[in-house]
Amino acid sequence: MITISNLTIRFSERALFENITFVIGDKDRIGLVGHNGAGKSTLMKLIAGRQKPEEGNVIYPTDNTIGYLPQEMASKSDKTVFDEALTAFDEIHKLEKEINYITNQLSERSDYESIEYLKLIENLEHANHRFHLFEGFNIEAQTEKILTGLGFDRNDLTRKMREFSGGWQMRVELAKILLKKPDIILLDEPTNHLDIESIQWLENYLQVFEGAVMLVSHDRAFLDNVTTRTVEITSGKIYDYKTSYSEYIVLQQERIENQMAQLSGQQRQMQDTLKFIERFRYKATKSRQVQSKIKMIEKVELIRVDERDDSTINFSFPPAPHAGKIAVEAQLLCKAYGEKEILKNLDFIIDNGDKVAFVGRNGEGKTTLSKIIVGDTDISSGICRTGHQIKIGYYAQNQDELLNHEKTVFQIIDDVAVGDIRKKIRGILGSFLFGEDDIDKKVKVLSGGEKSRLALAKLLLEPVNLLVLDEPTNHLDMRSKDILKRALMEYDGTMLIVSHDRDFLQGLTNKVFEFKNKVIRQIHGDVYDFLETRKIEHLNELNAIAASNAINPKEEIVSQNKQSYEDRKLFDKEIRKIKNKISEHEEIISKLETKLEEINKHLSEASDQIDNQDIFLSYDRCKKELENKMYEWELMQMEVEEKEKMR
Repeated sequence: MITISNLTIRFSERALFENITFVIGDKDRIGLVGHNGAGKSTLMKLIAGRQKPEEGNVIYPTDNTIGYLPQEMASKSDKTVFDEALTAFDEIHKLEKEINYITNQLSERSDYESIEYLKLIENLEHANHRFHLFEGFNIEAQTEKILTGLGFDRNDLTRKMREFSGGWQMRVELAKILLKKPDIILLDEPTNHLDIESIQWLENYLQVFEGAVMLVSHDRAFLDNVTTRTVEITSGKIYDYKTSYSEYIVLQQERIENQMAQLSGQQRQMQDTLKFIERFRYKATKSRQVQSKIKMIEKVELIRVDERDDSTINFSFPPAPHAGKIAVEAQLLCKAYGEKEILKNLDFIIDNGDKVAFVGRNGEGKTTLSKIIVGDTDISSGICRTGHQIKIGYYAQNQDELLNHEKTVFQIIDDVAVGDIRKKIRGILGSFLFGEDDIDKKVKVLSGGEKSRLALAKLLLEPVNLLVLDEPTNHLDMRSKDILKRALMEYDGTMLIVSHDRDFLQGLTNKVFEFKNKVIRQIHGDVYDFLETRKIEHLNELNAIAASNAINPKEEIVSQNKQSYEDRKLFDKEIRKIKNKISEHEEIISKLETKLEEINKHLSEASDQIDNQDIFLSYDRCKKELENKMYEWELMQMEVEEKEKMR
């Protein structure tokens, strides 16, 4: 448990947050939300210990460990991917040395009853417990499992870190955090550099992770699938909801509506009071009442309505010009960079009006095919052509880098606008949240989100009938993504979209192209139809493996008969004895978990005792006892499993 107590941070005269207090429980799944600039990343840094508060405290339990992944970080490692990930086990290597040292000490001593000897045994038990907790005997298998789950091929594991982009290096940093198994994981926009498969893998991992999780994300589906609690930062305060993100949005709306109703009622009451004062101010018989009303108004604390960032993109695409029946056609299309083959013998037809999602792991060729279709990249062999009268609008993944950084916002649009559209430039920029003060800013001073919005605004200047969008939601907040999705759903042309945002893609496409092993597979429907297909295929694979590994009943009978009846009786009695101990431990564990929940509840409700160290000491003792019992329970379970295999 981590306690944030009366925390305050100010920037200049403005309080980013002031006297905020809340508790992070051992197994909490928290989504940290708020408008851009509300202080989400700052709060994560404070909890991670990367920044100090001006006032207040962050109180950690003894031996608490934290894993923190910022939005961006530069890696300077010269190691291979696998070796860099293995640095997560520095503590295990220290534990191994400690275990060997203590074991040697014990073998050389004979003072078995001394305090020093007993202390050595206690230290050895503690070191062994942590070694088994981190599965120190299996670190290489763990490392490979995590890295492949996050999208690395086995061939990638021996490549140098410097060969990979910043996004892939961030995956290694994320892998190191997961391998360390900290008590709490703090993730700031972790899905930015992940594809759909890696995001789903991370979701599954975090759902069963034994510690606490706090994350910041603009991926609604990811938040809903991982979090069960939402902490909102707004107007320097926090609001704590025991719900996922989608449920929180409904409750937030209700809260603001209630605040507005209360403010309206307060204002009416004050107006009535002021009218009374004005009416009877100069009447001697009412002077006492007038003075009482004046004092009452002076003491009134005005109800504040929490600020809400309602600014969103507001636009629609121009009608698509007429075009032929086929939008894009490919035959035996191949693409290679040097000796590295990316796409091989692709055959497909995209009909006019199709809405197609490109999905698959990063590096499988989604962006490459997008560039081939728009004419930015040549093919190695085969055919790729667009249909009759096709006009293309292209949003590149690195669109913000393609803008001229020395030009102003207005100039970027003015350079490509022609005819009557030039009269509408200010209106178009306004619909993309660029006010009068913004249009003269140079591109180089814009944020990532502002550059993305400017690039999207360029797409409106000329009607097109084929939109090719490569990660258009990067840097957009959830409300802006919703507006963009609504505009795309109303667009009547052909659309090809590369995205890993499942909530954004849902209902947006009628086809999915899955990129895998240099080829593509077509699935009819949207992204969730594709994911359902993948799930069924995965289950079928597992069933096939299970069937092939099934034991022949006759072989099983023969193996059982290898033991005599008396031997089996003794063997079964030993197993029952261990199982009884397991049951006893399960009862103790249940009681300890209940006790921890009671302390959690007490700390959540009793904010006046939040600094009471006795409560935290009691909590730590209870938690350590629970960890020991869980460790003993795990060892007995393993022993039973091994014995039952020997039957």
